[in-house]
Order: sequence, then structure tokens, then C-alpha cells
Amino acid sequence: MNAGQCREIIMESPWLSTTGRHILALILLSGLLIGFGTAGYILIEEFSLLDGLYMTIITLTTVGFGEVKPLQPMGRVFTILLILMGAGLVAYNLAYFSQLVLDGNLLVLYRRRRLRKQLEHVADQYIICGYGQMGKIIAQELSKNHVPVVVVENDPSAVVSIREKEIHYFAGDATEEETLLSAGILRARGLISVVSRDTDSVFIIITAKDLNKDLTIFARATTPGAERKLLKAGATKVVSPYASGAIRIAHNILRPTVTDFLELALSAEGMELSMEEIRLPSEADLVGMELMYSGIRSRYNLIVVCIKRSSGAMIYNPSPQEVLKEDDILVVIGPQENLNRFSADLFGRPRPSQRPGRS
Repeated sequence: MNAGQCREIIMESPWLSTTGRHILALILLSGLLIGFGTAGYILIEEFSLLDGLYMTIITLTTVGFGEVKPLQPMGRVFTILLILMGAGLVAYNLAYFSQLVLDGNLLVLYRRRRLRKQLEHVADQYIICGYGQMGKIIAQELSKNHVPVVVVENDPSAVVSIREKEIHYFAGDATEEETLLSAGILRARGLISVVSRDTDSVFIIITAKDLNKDLTIFARATTPGAERKLLKAGATKVVSPYASGAIRIAHNILRPTVTDFLELALSAEGMELSMEEIRLPSEADLVGMELMYSGIRSRYNLIVVCIKRSSGAMIYNPSPQEVLKEDDILVVIGPQENLNRFSADLFGRPRPSQRPGRS
């Protein structure tokens, strides 16, 4: 077990939160006091273990029950000392735990512990920090494509909305290390920061990278010039919705047909034609074969518009003589039914969703 995993175990325990540590301290002090009293009665009055424990409990709780047997002078002095030591602690315990129940803090601790237990079984997930308009859409799209997600949100009203959607979530501040560890950052594939403030995104990225250096991080920039800061903090890719929205509007004006076609192809809604990316596994028969002999066009009526090599090199409009290699990502366009059939032959099942961060 490495240091990061140890830190995750420690930080994920709700009993090590501020309230949890306080409760643990009170329990330990109470246990030590009961042990001290029991041992004192056994040594001074030669009581049995049960009688010594009984005398300690009725003395500390001041219930007024009778003594097991008349106490000797030393026993009475010890009882006075035990009362002085323990009466205040018992009263404080009662007041503190009563306040916890009235404030609902125990229920909060229970819920947080239950959420942590649920998230322990989630792996290879994307952690979405922020459940605003963008966060909702991202969570919806990833969940629809069977990509596991965990949403981190601190707004109680947003948490209620997440709970209704039956999405894995953790209520807390995403800038805090403990919250990210509770969301399973060490087991995550990537993190998506779409919080409302760029400064919070910077803190989230720095904290996430410190916990998991191999993490793929996507971030939203809300102010001009924030892209550079987010990338410098460790973000893999940064999206500026205002710039993207402006470019999209301009393209709708300049190339409306192209824009409409791409939107429909990428969304796969309202038409049979779809554009997808498919990674070639090492065991695929197509590996080492020229594109013209692969049958992608002749057998499946699909068009390969781009090939991305494992090195990151992009080959646009590849020639028929282009050789397909292991871990190539093919950007393919064609009827959805044909895409499913191609993937079924390639993987033995319908088209698997390409998870971001693998390309």
C-alpha cells in the first residue's frame, strides 16, 4: 500500500473529521475513566470485576443505587475522587451528544459514511466538480454512454437534484483534499472541473494533480486569460464556453449546412448517420492491414475521415494505402447500424463508448 492509498483510507474515514475526532476523544476519555474506577474498586475494596464496574457506573451516573457493600474509608475517598473526576465529563457527554442529535450532525455523519461506502465500489470514474448547467449535461451524456461518474457538489439544493437523478455523488467542497479522496480520486480516470469560479478550478486542479499525477483533467474557463492559468495548474484540456459559443454562432452563419450536419452526426439524434471514434485493439485482424483492404468501406459502408496514432499524430483523410496499427483511433462516419455491426465484429459486442482521456 503506497502513501497515497494510506492517505485516502485515513481521509475517507468520517470519524477523523472534526466532529468524529471529538466523539472519539470523548469515548476514549470515558473508557479510561470507567477502567480507572473499576481498577480502583478492585484494588482498594477487593471487589470482583463485575462489582467494581457496577460501582463505577452508578457512581459516575449518580443514579443513587446502593453500594455493593459498605465502603472502607479509603474506598469512600476514592469514590469522592471518582465523582469529582467523572461527574463533569458525564454531564458534558450528555449535553454534547444531545446537541448532536438535535442539530442532525449524527445523521450527516451517517450519510457521509454511507456515501463513502458506496463510492468504494466505483472505479475508473470521472469526477465532475460542480453540478451547474454544464455539469448536468456532462453527467447526463457520460451516464448515457455507461461511463461511471461521481459528482462533487456543495450546494444543498443541487445535491437534492443529483440524488433524484440517482447519480453517484459526494456532498462537499471540491477544493478540499478530503472531499476528492472521498470521491475516489485515486481510482478515477479523470476529473472535470466546471465550478463557477476559475480560482476554485485552479485549487481543484492543483489538489487533484497532487493526489493523482496520472489524472486527465478537463476544465472550464469562465474569464478571459484563465485558460493559460488552468493549463499551467495542470489541466489537460481547457474549454471556454463563451469562445466556443461565439465560434459556433459564427460557423452557423458562415457554414450553416456543415454545422447542422456535424451537430446531428455527433449527437446521433434525428438521423441514421453517426460519427464515432473506435480504437483498434491489439488482437484485431485489421492491425497491419492497409485501409483499402480492411473492408471498412466495402463491407460496412463506413468512411474513415481521420486516424489518430498512439503517438498522437493525426492523419486526416487517410489514403487507401495507409496501414492500420495497434491502438489507432479511427474517426468513422456512417449509419449507426453499420457502426454497431463493425464494432460487433471487432470487439464481439456492440460499439463500446470511447472514454475521454484515453486518446
